[in-house]
Amino acid sequence: MVDIVRYTTVNDFGVLVNPMLVEGQAHGGIAQGVGQALLESVAYDEDGQMLTGSYMDYGLPRASDRPVLGFQSHPMPARTNPLGAKGCGEAGCAGSLPAVMNAPVDALSELGITRIDTPHRTWQAIQAARGGA
Repeated sequence: MVDIVRYTTVNDFGVLVNPMLVEGQAHGGIAQGVGQALLESVAYDEDGQMLTGSYMDYGLPRASDRPVLGFQSHPMPARTNPLGAKGCGEAGCAGSLPAVMNAPVDALSELGITRIDTPHRTWQAIQAARGGA
């Protein structure tokens, strides 16, 4: 199991017109990135039949999969509009995907593991690195 024990994000969204909305956008994007990094996987059997063809089989992120988040904004007003606001919709996902994918690789680097995707495949990589699979 891959467990995210802490996740903190600091971004420059410019002037926060609605701080709660911006934080919600960041939280949603981070949940999406966590899902992409650790849960979502399209699987096929040896005959090419899709095994994850419904949302019951496909690993979508749920609230329980999301880590406790630390959120901070470090605003520098944009000079391209009178409000000084910047976009925030993709910021959570853009940073969370590489962060969540690289953290287990960093933690397991002493085993020679250089890539992970799902927790099950991470377990398989650990077993293989230890000579057990």
